Amino acid sequence: MPDSQTARLQLCGITKQYPGCLANDRIDLSIQPGEIHALLGENGAGKSTLMKIIYGVTQPDAGKIHWQGERVTMRDPAQARERGIGMVFQHFSLFETLSVAENIALALGAKAGTPKQLEPKIREVSQRYGMPLEPRRLVHSLSIGERQRVEIIRCLMQDIRLLILDEPTSVLTPQEADELFVTLRRLAAEGCSILFISHKLNEVRALCQSATVLRAGRVSGECIPAECSDLELARLMVGDAEGLEAEYPKSEGRAPFLRVERLSWHNADPFGVSLEEVDLEVRAGEIVGIAGVAGNGQDELLALLSGEQR
Repeated sequence: MPDSQTARLQLCGITKQYPGCLANDRIDLSIQPGEIHALLGENGAGKSTLMKIIYGVTQPDAGKIHWQGERVTMRDPAQARERGIGMVFQHFSLFETLSVAENIALALGAKAGTPKQLEPKIREVSQRYGMPLEPRRLVHSLSIGERQRVEIIRCLMQDIRLLILDEPTSVLTPQEADELFVTLRRLAAEGCSILFISHKLNEVRALCQSATVLRAGRVSGECIPAECSDLELARLMVGDAEGLEAEYPKSEGRAPFLRVERLSWHNADPFGVSLEEVDLEVRAGEIVGIAGVAGNGQDELLALLSGEQR
């Protein structure tokens, strides 16, 4: 449970000016130990700039940062990591031709050991938090959801006290998002603070204990998401929320345009997925979705349909 006495992270009056743009305007933010805190706002509201300031990527022009009651200056990401701050960016920073263990070893540095020495710990940590990873797999063979696991496990291999997640579910299926939330709740129960950035308000309401909302670089409000409707949160984010809810008619298909019958294919990759007797029909003028948990053959099917794979 959050500790009401000393905040893990407290920002006071954080301001950042770029030429022609006041990205952050006197922002106050407080996160308690063990708290899952949402940072909301539409694109351009100043969320990314604020995260980069917390993580040491960007320096503020004004304001104070207190870490566990002590005033600090986050000079760079290395210093932030030393203090126990980890960040998973929306766009992953992984070397695709290297293995999971090699990527994690690069991030942790020589003191952590060689990739081979890290393999047992990677397996242990990933299993403990319900995000199993095979350390020897090459990153290019992983699904998007599995690559996100690598980023998160890379943070958890350190003594993590604050985990910043930038739009973590934007690339996940609903099932994968549910699995991620189980992991995040477990981390929070162990005392780790989590700063969760998302546009998916239903997820914020289900997961986060509190929220700070930014609009045009300023704090437009604070709330308890579970006590707010999606429309109330949207109003804090954009002001006038009229017209945000709309229904769109689905297109009706006409004559068959593409038909796939009993498509089978053997994947030589030991970690890959083979296809067996897949049937699919796409009609002219309709939009067909291919759904499923990541890593269950979607990529392989599209490669076959496009001719990338024979």
